[in-house]
Amino acid sequence: MSHIPYRVSHLDALEAESVFIMREVVAEFERPVLLFSGGKDSMVMLRLAEKAFAPARIPFPVMHVDTGHNFPEVLSFRDRRVRDLNVQLIVASVPEAIDAGLVTEPADRVRNRIQTPVLLGAIEKHRFDALFGGARRDEEKARAKERVFSFRDDFGQWDPRNQRPELWALYNARIGSGESIRVFPLSNWTELDVWHYIARECIDLPSIYFAHDRKVVNRAGMLYAINDFLPVRAGETPFVERVRYRTVGDASCTAAVRSDADTIEKVIDEVAATRITERGATRGDDKVSETSMEDRKREGYF
Repeated sequence: MSHIPYRVSHLDALEAESVFIMREVVAEFERPVLLFSGGKDSMVMLRLAEKAFAPARIPFPVMHVDTGHNFPEVLSFRDRRVRDLNVQLIVASVPEAIDAGLVTEPADRVRNRIQTPVLLGAIEKHRFDALFGGARRDEEKARAKERVFSFRDDFGQWDPRNQRPELWALYNARIGSGESIRVFPLSNWTELDVWHYIARECIDLPSIYFAHDRKVVNRAGMLYAINDFLPVRAGETPFVERVRYRTVGDASCTAAVRSDADTIEKVIDEVAATRITERGATRGDDKVSETSMEDRKREGYF
């Protein structure tokens, strides 16, 4: 009888690691929650959660920190996906927090900055002790510093110098009162891995991830869609361009990229050829300063 070597594909290995992390969190923590934006990474997270706990229901709620500056396609997709999976959706609303006087930031400030106190308020209100997020190390240099289990103090703050070792995939889940852990099961994935997994698992996505015609303006080399949250400035001339979005964020600060990729296969080919991350190519809020992401994370941003 000939020996047939057992081999695990790259995607299978990534999937197994992520499933293990999710099961570890549910075993160790009392009130986990999955942060869900309706974007590609959170859609992959939901699929992994399905696999991790099948045939049972996903044993934790999903939460969307809603800045009020959403792409309509993403919101409708979010609601449909949550309904199909029969999971609890918690919406932490930035507009509601502003109206209630719970957030004192200027109303015209980028909502991605204002959502930090809203997120921290939701964590305190629901007593969440572990929050799943879809961040990956390849996205941005501050995220490359993260552990899989990212410790946050009782103010929700992150100190990159005070993170725990994770030798041999052993995760330290011990926390004190008021402290929490942000958990990143996709840490070792790349954008290309995510798209290959989406293709393999036939995961549905919002239409803005694929090439379509949209009215945009060019600001500092980035193509921003004209919408209620991003009006035309004096001296700008909008034009129609064939674009797609590589990441889902605020409609007020997330740019599109020129693209003819209208299928998953074409997107994979496009991502394989690019040399800039999706956040680097499309997120205006990351370009405020060289350390803008790290500064926000220190304050409690996800």
